[in-house]
Amino acid sequence: MSMTTYDELVARGLVAQVTDEDELKELINTGKAVFYIGFDATADSLHVGHFMALCLMKRLQMAGNKPIALVGGGTTMIGDPSGRTDMRKMLTPEQINYNCECFKKQMSKFIEFGEDKALLVNNAEWLLDLNYVDLLREVGAHFSVNRMLTFECYKNRMERGLTFLEFNYMIMQAYDFYHLYEKYGCQMQLGGNDQWANMLAGTELIRKKLGENAYALTITLLLNSEGNKMGKTANGAVWLDPNKTSPFEFYQYWRNVGDADVFKCMRMLTFLSLEEIEAMEKWEDNRINEAKEVLAFELTKLVHGEEEATKAQASARALFTGGASEHMPTTELTDEDLTDGQIDIISLLVKGGLAPTRSEARRNVEQGGVTADGEKVTDFKAVFAREVLEGDGIVVKRGKKKFQRIVVK
Repeated sequence: MSMTTYDELVARGLVAQVTDEDELKELINTGKAVFYIGFDATADSLHVGHFMALCLMKRLQMAGNKPIALVGGGTTMIGDPSGRTDMRKMLTPEQINYNCECFKKQMSKFIEFGEDKALLVNNAEWLLDLNYVDLLREVGAHFSVNRMLTFECYKNRMERGLTFLEFNYMIMQAYDFYHLYEKYGCQMQLGGNDQWANMLAGTELIRKKLGENAYALTITLLLNSEGNKMGKTANGAVWLDPNKTSPFEFYQYWRNVGDADVFKCMRMLTFLSLEEIEAMEKWEDNRINEAKEVLAFELTKLVHGEEEATKAQASARALFTGGASEHMPTTELTDEDLTDGQIDIISLLVKGGLAPTRSEARRNVEQGGVTADGEKVTDFKAVFAREVLEGDGIVVKRGKKKFQRIVVK
C-alpha cells in the first residue's frame, strides 16, 4: 500500500504542529484542501528559509490540493514581531510591489499558477482599504489583549517595548485567513512553527465570525545538527535569485552541509522518493560526499534547472581536483596588473578577493593554506608568468572553501 500524502509529509519530518489532525489529514489526502502560505515581501528574492514552504506547496499541489501564495504587500507595511527583538524597517509601497513581482517569478518554478491551479494574492488589496472603526468593531472585539500578551512573539518584545503598530500584526494575519476563507474557500493555513499563535488567531476568528472550522499546520524549521537555522552563511542569506547567489554558490552551499544533515535535508527538501533516500542512508560512510553531491544537484536543479545544476556540479568537481572550469568565480586581470609580464602570489590573492590585505595574504601562504592549480604555494615571493594565466587561467585556493579562477585577458 502506498503512503498517503499526509503520512509522507510526516515521514519526511515536515510537520511540526497541527489542529484537528484527522480532519486536516482527510482534506489533504483527498486533494480537497485549499490552503495558503504567507510570504512577507521584505526582500526582492526568496531565500533558503522559504524553500521548505515552497517545496511543501509543490508536494500538496502534486496531490491535487490548491495552493494560495499570499504576498504580504499590506502586512509588510507593519512588520512581524515574531522571532525578533528589533523593529523591522519600513519599506515603501513601490519597494513592496516590486518584491511581490520578483516572488511570483521565483515561485513559478515550484508551483503552477493559473485557472484552477495556484493563486497568487496580495493582502494590500484588502488590508489597505480597511476602515479603522469597522475593523475595531468587527474584528478587534474578538481579540483578548490579556491572551495576546501571553504569546511568545509578544513576550520577547515587551521588555524592549512593543509598538501598537506591531501589536496589530496578529490581527491583520488573522483577518487575512478570514478574508481568504470567505472569498476563496481557503480552509487551511501553513507556515513556519514560529507562526503558530498567529495562525490559531485566524482559525479562532473564523470560528467566532462564521461558526466554521479552519485548520493550521506548521512546518518544522530547517535547523542543522547544531540547532542553527539553515540557509545563512557568513555573507548572509542563500538566495534563490541567481543574481544574488549564483547557481554555483547555491550548489556549493548544499555540497558543504554537515554529514549529520545530509539525509534530513534530502527528506525535507528534495523530491527523491523515501525509498531512494533510505537506500543512500545504507551506503558506506566513505560515500557521504557522493550523497552530498546528490543533495546539491537535486536542489540546484529544482531552483535553477537541470542545465545550471549540471554546470555547477562540473565546476565543483573541477575545483576539487584542482582544475579550472568556466563556471567558477573568476577575476580577469589586464597587463596593467602585471610587472614585467608576471605577478606574485600575494597580488593574486589580493586582486582575486581571497585576502583583504597583503600582510594577511602573506600569512596565508606562510601557514600553508594556499594552492595554485592544486599545488601548494609556500614561498610568498612565488611569481606566475603571463603565459600561465592565459586561456583557462589558474585556480587559486585559500583554505578549504575560498577560491578564484584568475585569467589574464
